[in-house]
Amino acid sequence: MTLPRTTIVRHPLVYRLLEVRRVVRITPSTVRVTLGGEALAGFRSQAPTDHVKLCFAEPGAELPVAPVIENDAWVDGPVAPITRDYTIRHHRPDALELDVDMVVHGDGVGSSWAARAEPGMRLGVLGPRGSHVPPLTHDWYLLAAEETAIPALGRWLETLPAGARVIAFAEVAGPEEEQDLATAADLSLTWLHRGDAAPGTSDLLERAIRAVDLPPGVGFAWIAGEATTLKPIRRHLRRERGLAKEQVDVDGYWKRGTADHDHHEDDDAE
Repeated sequence: MTLPRTTIVRHPLVYRLLEVRRVVRITPSTVRVTLGGEALAGFRSQAPTDHVKLCFAEPGAELPVAPVIENDAWVDGPVAPITRDYTIRHHRPDALELDVDMVVHGDGVGSSWAARAEPGMRLGVLGPRGSHVPPLTHDWYLLAAEETAIPALGRWLETLPAGARVIAFAEVAGPEEEQDLATAADLSLTWLHRGDAAPGTSDLLERAIRAVDLPPGVGFAWIAGEATTLKPIRRHLRRERGLAKEQVDVDGYWKRGTADHDHHEDDDAE
């Protein structure tokens, strides 16, 4: 049997300096920052997991260091920009706007910036470098995320066609962190509350996935969150559930104790 495959679409690598237009606290720990500007002309986003590198200013500086791009590649410059990966939550081409949802916890670069963000501030955006466009023809979808990946979960739910069968789990600290996620899919969504446990220390997603009864037919599983907690989930889906490589995308968005985790280093690991 030939399994549906993800299509990879490459985009030209472009750096854009954008201005904050709006800042909205959508949950106690999640800030939605709307970025805009003429530089967004030509911006492309085609998949739920599309992400960009946000470029932050050095302490005391107004503008971020711009990355050096040569021959459609990011190369070393005199000063390395301060970057962190974030999922694109919404893209409104006609308004030349992007929404990025940022979790405020701890004293990391992105969290600290989001906590003080206000209209008029400027932020650099690099990418996206490409889009991994999933096939939308599976019999069912298993989606799971903790708060750093909820923007991508939201985009997944908005992308899936009407009537698509979806089982989803979302881990957050408590009910106050739940969000309204719109979809035309046939959705079963369960919010998992971590309580006082620190982000990235819970096994709630793993236990939920191990307990779920998957529907018959050919499915696709997308799971994202803290990299270390996802390793047993990846093994479970591939080895115990018997899903093929083409049916599983488990993505470590961040890693405890690592300031700028490269989620690509987890690709294909079991």
